Amino acid sequence: MKIAFLLLLISLIHSCASPSPSNKTTKNNKETTSISYLALGDSYTIGESVPSHQRWPILLSKAIQSKGHSIQTPKIIAKTGWRTDNLLNAMKSQLNSSEKYDLVSILIGVNNQFQGASIEAFEKDLSTLFDQAIAQCNSGKKGVFVLSIPDYGATPYGAPRAESIGQAIDKWNAVYKKVCLEYQLPWHDITPISRKATAHKSLVAGDGLHPSGKMYQLWVHQITTKVLEQLP
Repeated sequence: MKIAFLLLLISLIHSCASPSPSNKTTKNNKETTSISYLALGDSYTIGESVPSHQRWPILLSKAIQSKGHSIQTPKIIAKTGWRTDNLLNAMKSQLNSSEKYDLVSILIGVNNQFQGASIEAFEKDLSTLFDQAIAQCNSGKKGVFVLSIPDYGATPYGAPRAESIGQAIDKWNAVYKKVCLEYQLPWHDITPISRKATAHKSLVAGDGLHPSGKMYQLWVHQITTKVLEQLP
């Protein structure tokens, strides 16, 4: 009788001390969500002449992660030499309407200016681009942000025509910013940072034209706080 009582007591103690299988399952199956990020652009977004880990969307993702957020590797749709129309065509072929991202960044326009495209066509393309970027974002315009066109006149390549290039970039950025604000999207003016390359050659990549990883890091330092405010 005593043995039976002891066995019963041990069984009761064991059942109280061990978590139920259902609790374990709930804990182990708890879903963790990570931020998805789509970066749209040209050579500045793909990081021409710098290692892939120094691309500014990658650096931004690391900055977001350092603040305690889980974030996926960015999907980058960008290529050196792309104008707005090239980017729109690539988005059409590489994205579908069901793909949604928590963050979408846009940096485009320098090749429209450099290749002598129409600034009126640029303005029209921006509206189409912003519409599509907003459509690809989980939170609509709340998750989309825009970076200004850097001034390549501050680089060794652009130095002989620095003044005229700078004036042209200001003109194109004025149109770019106007459309951006019409859509009520955050506008990050990184052009002043790009102009620091005149005095600080370490901000230019080895090709003498594109930003170095050091400059991209300065961009990220400037925009991170505001981008964090856009997270879901």
